[in-house]
Amino acid sequence: MSNIIWSEIWQGTLATLQMTLISTVLAYVVGLPLGILLVVTDKGQILENKPVNFIFGTIVNILRSIPFLILLVVLMPVTRFIVGRSIGTTATIVPLTIGTIPIIARMVESSLKEVSAGIIEAAKSMGASSFQIILWFMVPEAIPSLLLGAAINLATILGYSAMAGCIGGGGLGAIALNYGYYRYQTDVLMITVVILIVLIQAFQTLGTRLSLKSRHS
Repeated sequence: MSNIIWSEIWQGTLATLQMTLISTVLAYVVGLPLGILLVVTDKGQILENKPVNFIFGTIVNILRSIPFLILLVVLMPVTRFIVGRSIGTTATIVPLTIGTIPIIARMVESSLKEVSAGIIEAAKSMGASSFQIILWFMVPEAIPSLLLGAAINLATILGYSAMAGCIGGGGLGAIALNYGYYRYQTDVLMITVVILIVLIQAFQTLGTRLSLKSRHS
């Protein structure tokens, strides 16, 4: 392969990492508190509120039901309004973030529900407020599970970013499509696949190690 293609692969890798990491951070800003809200407002929880839980749970379920490629197209007007265009690396961050928020919310919800009810009861007996129970007991106890979930979410967003290449999203997905599919350059396609596998494995390994470390700390 020419140096030009290697340069594009490198730039595509950086663009993919940029989309993945920025989208993950932004999605957690919304998804983490949303997941907490779904837990604490559920039946029998510290802030039980059926209408609130039903409304936000329904919104999350609807967003999770939309395939990401369709969501990319549907959100094009929103993306264009926010960043001024609907294609490219920066533009893809918008649908990546929105599409991942419900996934993160459900992952956070699942992690927090693993926290023993005894810990929450102990916190109540000490006079802790609902906010204190969430901040000082529930979230810290769920950190190992949350870290594992974060690794899975990173891998999911990485896969979504590759899909975005189908409609001008940039990154490794666009390179695989433009060179590997349209130009029949199988070697370029294989290299992009290998890079994506390596990145996913790196995220998964990091998440697992951080999770184990947090369990032993």
